[in-house]
Amino acid sequence: MRNKLIHLMKMEPGPGSDPLFNELALLLYRHQYRHNSPYRQFSDSLHQSPETVKTWEAIPAIPVIAFKYTALSCRPIQKAQRLFYSSGTTQKTRSCHPLFDIEISKKAILAHFKRHLLPRSDRIRFMILTPSPQEAPMTSLSYMMEVVRKAFGTKESAYYIEQGQLQSERLIREMAETDEAVCLIGTSFSFVHFIDFCKENSWTCTLPTGSRIMDTGGFKGSSREVPQEWIYSKAWKYWGIPNENCVNEYGMTEMTSQFYDRIVGESAPRLFRPPPQVRTRLLSPETLEPAPKGEVGLLAHTDLANLDSVAALLTEDLGREVEGGFVLLGRAGGSEEKGCSIMIDELLQKNITFQD
Repeated sequence: MRNKLIHLMKMEPGPGSDPLFNELALLLYRHQYRHNSPYRQFSDSLHQSPETVKTWEAIPAIPVIAFKYTALSCRPIQKAQRLFYSSGTTQKTRSCHPLFDIEISKKAILAHFKRHLLPRSDRIRFMILTPSPQEAPMTSLSYMMEVVRKAFGTKESAYYIEQGQLQSERLIREMAETDEAVCLIGTSFSFVHFIDFCKENSWTCTLPTGSRIMDTGGFKGSSREVPQEWIYSKAWKYWGIPNENCVNEYGMTEMTSQFYDRIVGESAPRLFRPPPQVRTRLLSPETLEPAPKGEVGLLAHTDLANLDSVAALLTEDLGREVEGGFVLLGRAGGSEEKGCSIMIDELLQKNITFQD
C-alpha cells in the first residue's frame, strides 16, 4: 500500500486518480479500524466497519476536535517521529497529531507545494516569517517550513522570527540587498505585523521579478482581522509583488497534506484544489449529508497521508464547492478559533516563546 500511495502522490490532481484513491482509502480504513481503538469505537457507534463501507465517501469522518481528547494513533504514540500540537487559543487542551512516517509526510508536502509555489523553478530564497523548528518543534507549520526550505531553498534561506520577535530590520535590509527573486512565506498575521512595520517606517522596495509570497492561516480570533486581499494589496505597495504571485495555503495540525488557492503567476480565480492523496466533501452542518453543490457546508477531508492516525476528518471549517475545488469561508459559528496564524499573532504581541 505504501508504494501505491507514493505513486498516487506523483499523479496529477484530478479524476484520473479516483480509482486508485478509492482502493487505497478502503485499505487504509481497514488498517485504521483495526489498529486505532478510539477510531474503531467511533466507527462502531455509527454502525460502520470495513465490512459495510464500500467507497471512500462512506468512511466515517471523525470530528477534528477528537484529537484533543484521545490519542488517535495506530501505533504507540511514544514511538512517533514527531508530535504536532495545535494552538488551542482559548482552551488549554490542544490537538495532538502523531507522525510516524517522515518520508510519506515529506512527499505529501513537497509535491503539492512545488506545483503551486515553484512550477517553473527548482530553488528559491525563502524568507520565512515563522519560528524555526528548533524554536517551535511541535508545530506542524514550522516542520513544513523546514521541509520545503531544505528541499527547495537556496543557502541564503532563513527564518525571521526569533525568540518571539519578528526580525523586521534584518528582513528589510536583506530584502533591499537581494538581487534574486525571493519567496516570503509565513502566517497571514506575521505578514500583517511586517506590513505594519513597513508602514510605520515608510519603507518600500521593489523585489526582483518572480518574487512571491505564501501566507497561511486566517484572522478570526486574532488581535486584528483584515481581508486576505489586504495583504496582497500591501505586498504590491510595499514590496512590488503582484497579486498573481500571492498564494494562500490551507492546512491544519490534524492533516499531513495541504491545499493552495492558486499557482504562482496565474491569475485564475482563487480556489483550493486538493492534492492527489486528498479528497474533500462539503457536508450540511445540520444533517452531515452531502451539501448541494454551491451551498455552504462543513469541509470533510480524507487525507491518505494520515497513515497512522485517521484519514477521514470532519473539520469546523466552512466552504463552498466550486468547479475543481472549494473556496474557504471561515469557521463554523461556535467552534473554537485556532491555527498557527493566531498562535504566531499572539507570540508577536506578547513577545513570548513557544512552550512545548
